[in-house]
Amino acid sequence: MSEHLKRSFSFIIGSLLALDGLWLLSLDKIHLGIILPIIIGIGFILYSIFFNFIQLVINKNKLWLTLWRCAWAAFFLWLGTLLIFFAYLQYTIQQNTTAQPAAAIIVLGSGIENGQPSPTLKQRLDVAATYAKQYPQTIMLMTGGLGFKEQMTEAEVMSEYLQKHHRIDPSRILLENQSTSTEQNLRNVQPLLKAHHMTLSEPIVIATSDFHLLRAKTIAKHQGYQQILTISAPTPLYIRYNSWLREYFAFISGWLLNEY
Repeated sequence: MSEHLKRSFSFIIGSLLALDGLWLLSLDKIHLGIILPIIIGIGFILYSIFFNFIQLVINKNKLWLTLWRCAWAAFFLWLGTLLIFFAYLQYTIQQNTTAQPAAAIIVLGSGIENGQPSPTLKQRLDVAATYAKQYPQTIMLMTGGLGFKEQMTEAEVMSEYLQKHHRIDPSRILLENQSTSTEQNLRNVQPLLKAHHMTLSEPIVIATSDFHLLRAKTIAKHQGYQQILTISAPTPLYIRYNSWLREYFAFISGWLLNEY
């Protein structure tokens, strides 16, 4: 690839990544899957602007040239693992289990905004409500503790949403209102299941976003859930791959923290 094409390609890719991330930030969305593309995008833009200077510096010293090539090799190696993860995530989404009767359905939290479920959480609650109406004997478990500057726990907000927008009988809804992570969500609901004479050997549904299915199911298996069923809420296209990027790092973090 010629120098001109390298610079043009780097500038175009960098601009697209940076503008996409900045646009999502303007929508009050912020997480690693948005911040990292901005950083990478700015890096590509700077590379295109200072291309000649960078080439001059690295070509003066063999060590700098070697380190430069190693950095690019590491970047493309990381990019390869990311694409493999995306492909496996897509496969997992396509293998989502068909709804069937279960003892309980656990709805995993995804944040609240101004006292209301976030758009992502609303989608999870909507698919959970559809399932609950189809199987009226199934107990529903809302999960999530008290967020920063919030007056109600996430579980309470979720319960109110189901009652108000889907007419779910409150007697069917149990609240786990202490957790702040998926691992805690799935662990802290276990005493509630036991109190209602349900065991981890019974069929239990996990309702979450499609990109979150893989990690949620892996954590549940590690904790002893034996018949895991899943229903998923779709992720809007405009933030889908940012969410998948965030999940990539969350999956690695879960492995390091021995969550599975």
